[in-house]
Amino acid sequence: MLQQQDALNENIKVARVVFHEITESSIKRALQTPRRINSNLINAYLARRALDYLIGFSISPLLWRKLPGCQSAGRVQSAALALICDRETEIDQFNPQEYWTIGAEFSGTRSNASGRSTISSHLTHFNSKRIDQLSISSKAEAVAIQNKVNSSKFEVIGVKRSKIKRNSPMPYITSTLQQDSANKLHFSASYTMKLAQQLYEGIKLSDKESTGLITYMRTDGMHISSKAAEDINSFVQERYGVHFASKVVRKYFKKVKNAQEAHESIRPTSIRRLPSTVAGILDEDSLKLYTLIWTKTMACQMEPALIDMIQVDIGSTDGDVVLRSVGSRTNFSGYQAVYKDREAGVDASTCEEDDSIVGTLGALHELKVKDSLSLVKLDLSQHYTQPPSRFSEGALVEILEELGIGRPSTYASIIKVLQDRSYVTIKNRVLHPQFRGRMVSEFLSHHFSEVANYSFTADMETELDNVSAGTTEWKGLLANYWSRFIQYCKLASDAHIHQVEKMVEEKFGHILFSSLPNDSRVCPSCEEGKLRFKVSRFGSGYFIGCDQHPKCRFIAGNVFNDEEEITDPEKSELFPNKLLGLSPDTNEKIFLKNGPYGHYVQLGDDKTGRTPKRSPVTEGTATDSLTLEDAIELLGIP
Repeated sequence: MLQQQDALNENIKVARVVFHEITESSIKRALQTPRRINSNLINAYLARRALDYLIGFSISPLLWRKLPGCQSAGRVQSAALALICDRETEIDQFNPQEYWTIGAEFSGTRSNASGRSTISSHLTHFNSKRIDQLSISSKAEAVAIQNKVNSSKFEVIGVKRSKIKRNSPMPYITSTLQQDSANKLHFSASYTMKLAQQLYEGIKLSDKESTGLITYMRTDGMHISSKAAEDINSFVQERYGVHFASKVVRKYFKKVKNAQEAHESIRPTSIRRLPSTVAGILDEDSLKLYTLIWTKTMACQMEPALIDMIQVDIGSTDGDVVLRSVGSRTNFSGYQAVYKDREAGVDASTCEEDDSIVGTLGALHELKVKDSLSLVKLDLSQHYTQPPSRFSEGALVEILEELGIGRPSTYASIIKVLQDRSYVTIKNRVLHPQFRGRMVSEFLSHHFSEVANYSFTADMETELDNVSAGTTEWKGLLANYWSRFIQYCKLASDAHIHQVEKMVEEKFGHILFSSLPNDSRVCPSCEEGKLRFKVSRFGSGYFIGCDQHPKCRFIAGNVFNDEEEITDPEKSELFPNKLLGLSPDTNEKIFLKNGPYGHYVQLGDDKTGRTPKRSPVTEGTATDSLTLEDAIELLGIP
């Protein structure tokens, strides 16, 4: 741009420097190795921005007209909303199934100083058939098995010992940091990125100059620079011993779909800066996040943990019943040692693994094939299958990353936008789609199926990566997409508001009309019309009203209240028109009614071409005790 404006003379050279951490050595090194500006990367940025503008600025005005109060839609935002709403639909359609599990406790033939130990087990085979989750579907079946088990004698029919490796974890990238921060520290994605930004920009340590504590935090690259990896490996040997350090410097590569890997993984700028050394300098939350990053970075260059496993199969002497007991014990803690390093300032809440020892391991270790066992206790437990879980912030970030939707820099902002637009709300750290959000998602999937499709957004990321690699021409990419997209816009623009109302009603009728008595949608006022979902022609409201309007003006209830929050349809109640009496002056009927803005009294019937006199009921007035005299007084107010 400066060259186009002749703002640069021949003596001025323009170059780009690249650094991944704000430390003196990193910035000096970057200044010593400048490079030319990469026009392919600029074109990819221009294409991404133009694409987001084309989609957002084209769909959003349509939403304003077709679904008033729904503020915006975007390329990545709409795919994320579709994920949340599709999961809610799965939950709505889920039918739980009953199943039973059978557990047993046995005592061995051998005793120790503390008495005879018990061995817990679970049923795996009955009548030579493997027991799956839904194999036992009723109490009668469970009781039949119980009777068989109680009348059988048991012995050990198999013992299997093994050693397994629990590999050290991979270093953090943006998505995994947000997931762990949400799961372990209960931080939101946006709050995690705010703290990480502060750690990256730098903290003043004692009398020294300010220095960055972590590398750049918006990254999908898992690699660690060779020098940093060697330093980590060396520090592990110093702190925990040679056996705990990885034999060779571990290198991690792309595991994420469409990863650009422009930056290193997230790590401390100096691994020797223990969390305990910055405990008095960082605030509590920043320290927790730094500790999380430090421990993960140390662990990624350490040896795997070795676990001793033992599996014992217990069978009836006739071979009809088989139960299994499993135990484990950590033989060599390996990388798990860093999560127990209290001296370094590591808190138990940041522990990566649960390496608890199963209590029955000792008893299992003593058993041999043909050892007799006595049944001590049998437990029958009833269960029901559970619907798929709603997304937490961490789980949503994980699925977005898995599908290749969005970029590390956008995960937190996507969730924030969905909340700000009242499309999604967070309750108990779980994302719940609001009815407004479900309407938007259905509108987009109906009229803009390509935009709401997960694979489209992921494939577009691949195309944009091709632009940054110089293999795709960015204006051609946009022209190709726009020729299809403009047709969607035209069809959606031509859709009548009644078509939109019908679409919403067909998709969400089970929610909208769930509170109607006897599932009857006959209008209780005129007894001729049918109750339907309607979009208010004024403002941004949605309500359930009679389809005989304007002949019948009955309104059963509002979908949104004045603050545009969603009212719970399960708690909403119909309020039929109530006849209070006749006016002493005109002999017209006086009604108590409920409208979009609350209760009101009305003089006379609804008639075409004439608006009857109405007056709102004072806020706080008990409508069930409102009398004819009160209504006459309200109607007398100018």
